[in-house]
Amino acid sequence: MVLRVDGLIKAFGGVRAVDGLSFSVRRGECFGLLGPNGAGKSTTLKLMLGLVAPDSGSVELLGHRVPEQALSARRKVGVVPQADALDPDFTVGENLRVFGRYFGLPRAEVEQRMASLLEFAGLAQRRDARIHELSGGMKRRLTLARALVNDPEVLFLDEPTTGLDPQARHLIWDRLRRLLARGKTIVLTTHFMEEAERLCGRLAILDHGRLIAQDSPRGLIAKEIEPQVVEASADSADAWGRRALELEAARRVEVVGDTAFAYCDDSRQAVALAEAWPGMRYLQRSANLEDVFLKLTGRELRD
Repeated sequence: MVLRVDGLIKAFGGVRAVDGLSFSVRRGECFGLLGPNGAGKSTTLKLMLGLVAPDSGSVELLGHRVPEQALSARRKVGVVPQADALDPDFTVGENLRVFGRYFGLPRAEVEQRMASLLEFAGLAQRRDARIHELSGGMKRRLTLARALVNDPEVLFLDEPTTGLDPQARHLIWDRLRRLLARGKTIVLTTHFMEEAERLCGRLAILDHGRLIAQDSPRGLIAKEIEPQVVEASADSADAWGRRALELEAARRVEVVGDTAFAYCDDSRQAVALAEAWPGMRYLQRSANLEDVFLKLTGRELRD
């Protein structure tokens, strides 16, 4: 295992941000940490990197005890934080060069790696550009390239595509798949369920600092949620939902505003009810990871 987390606890002001967390990450996989705001994802990342010390429990990263041997572990690790934190006074190339010095890499070695890193990030023609000249997607790709300057074994990504348009997001996903194909290990936090489904071999869902589910994306969907969903929208969605339950057309119904989500083993009866209901609009689909996430963590907003 590349990473082992065992019984991790961290409290702030008497509130446990991480509460008895245990999981492991295999070499060469993409492992996802999912959870609503305040679930403990960011604190868990900091604990795994040795940026904060746990109250109890243990972390072993690449054979090193963390935080005791965190510096040794971090030499083999790359980190993409939520905020890009690029130096605006430097060019694209200079940002990579300076970051290489943080790892004690000889200038010649950084220069040798720079061309391939810029090509990987789709920034080969932007080497001499200033940071303010880059789009949001370019900055994110540069941050990813910067995290690879030391050729890390493990890459920690904290919401890597937040704020990006679909084109930029898909490009980042393609680059991350390339890294996985090269045998790199990725630990990913994200709020995009599609991102988690596309990239992660296994997922851990956290809530209130605790691990509440862990499996592959398909495994979680098969284990935690009904296979089919009918989304029925109308002013009378609540009444439609109650009727669907009365007729046993759905096993569960959740109503949000003017939309009822009917979770079914077989959606044909719920679809027929929606088609016969005056003014009803509906969508029939297979259950997905977002359905699992909302079932396990609830639909209420978290700030």
